[in-house]
Amino acid sequence: ATKFRSLDDAGIALLTSLKRGKTLVTLAPELAPPGAIRHLVARGVIVAAGHTRADYETMQRAIEEGLSGVTHLFNAMTQLDSRAPGVVGAAMEGVLFAGIIADGHHVHPAALRAAFRSCGPERLMLVTDAMPSVGAQTKGFMVGAQEITEKDGSLRSADGTLAGSALDMASALRNAAAMMRVSLETASQMASQTPAAFLGLSERYGRLCPGARADMVHVDDALAVQGVWIAGRRIEINARKAAFPPE
Repeated sequence: ATKFRSLDDAGIALLTSLKRGKTLVTLAPELAPPGAIRHLVARGVIVAAGHTRADYETMQRAIEEGLSGVTHLFNAMTQLDSRAPGVVGAAMEGVLFAGIIADGHHVHPAALRAAFRSCGPERLMLVTDAMPSVGAQTKGFMVGAQEITEKDGSLRSADGTLAGSALDMASALRNAAAMMRVSLETASQMASQTPAAFLGLSERYGRLCPGARADMVHVDDALAVQGVWIAGRRIEINARKAAFPPE
């Protein structure tokens, strides 16, 4: 509890202080003072709901203020009930962008498919919630005083609670195609074009077209990564420290 911060004037000033790039904030709408979300959005901040106990009505007020996304749909939020739609119900109306963790542990495949049918590829985004073990040789790490270990493809604390994910985006792409039963093109859209649209970066990112940045991934028929290009330059994907070209 000592790590939580209220969305007061000082907090809003900090979140709106970035001079370059995009600022994406995940917050609990029920804890945001009236008008705070509207003020953040007016200053260019992208606001999403996550780790929240907000009810459906609170979500509607937040949407009216400019909230435009939901962070890792189904996880750490109020669920869809017949008389209390919650955050999940608000997200599945298809108005908001929604990230989702397609690792087979955070969300059941049937729920993945339901989210896809409700939101569509234009609103549903693949996210990883990846933790330090992803891409590393060691499969355990500490979060504060808690030891987190990887077992059977999931990251859990000592009491069995999910603690982030061991998912990378290439695996998310494969899982989405298989679990959501969608084409590779559709899965790719949810991994690239849709997140770029959410962040307001569609002109340069998320698609291959004149004027875009030429970020590309080559996969084989088994969807294994064979090559990566960033801003048109191929990088060494097996190197521990790849040299990323500047903007």
